[in-house]
Amino acid sequence: MTSVSPATAEGLPPVGSPAPDFTLPSTADGEVTLSTLRGRNVLLAFFPLAFTKTCTREMCAFTEDYAQFQTADTVVLPISVDSVPTLTEFKAKERIAVDMLSDFKRDVSRRYGTLLEERFFSNRAYVLIDREGTVRWTFMENTPGARRENAELLQQLHALG
Repeated sequence: MTSVSPATAEGLPPVGSPAPDFTLPSTADGEVTLSTLRGRNVLLAFFPLAFTKTCTREMCAFTEDYAQFQTADTVVLPISVDSVPTLTEFKAKERIAVDMLSDFKRDVSRRYGTLLEERFFSNRAYVLIDREGTVRWTFMENTPGARRENAELLQQLHALG
């Protein structure tokens, strides 16, 4: 099942295309390269800014449902334009289980079509990538204050089979 938000669909990578590769610094004290995660599903979750109300709720929800994503053999990679030190502080303060990636230079956000240039941060968007590195589902919110519930994200994962 594929779904793309119609308002901004042209910015996200097309469903069925290879996911653009990248390497970003992580709150896990290292870098993460997307292509090294082949063999597992990957959920990229672009989010605007650490410590904001909706982003905090979303990251805490990922923590609450962490085991369900693991059971679905899925790596959740939240990405924001915040620096690694900011994301590390955010992770510690909110007791977030998932490691977050810093797109401080905004290159990945631009490549994936999520950067709101006038605001200099990403809109909230989701890209589900299968075990072979192919984009299988995308969704971009109409506003950064909206978010998908984990139940919907998990449903999309289970549809991959």
